[in-house]
Amino acid sequence: MDYKFEDVDKIIGFSSWSLKQKLDELYRIDSDMYCNLGTDSTKKEKQEVKAKSRKIYSAIKKIDEETGKTLLFAMDSK
Repeated sequence: MDYKFEDVDKIIGFSSWSLKQKLDELYRIDSDMYCNLGTDSTKKEKQEVKAKSRKIYSAIKKIDEETGKTLLFAMDSK
């Protein structure tokens, strides 16, 4: 099943999934959003993807604090 951004909280709560499965799916969702941006994407669309990405990184921080902090820091340093 392909999960979307709206499923991030659900993914975090899956008790039957390993940490690696959760992280892999969150990374897949994040990369899919960026892959769907193109040269014709508006500034607003790019900002929306960045905001969603920040929420995904915050969710990652809930299950892997060090990685989540690193991702958020890298996003803020741009």
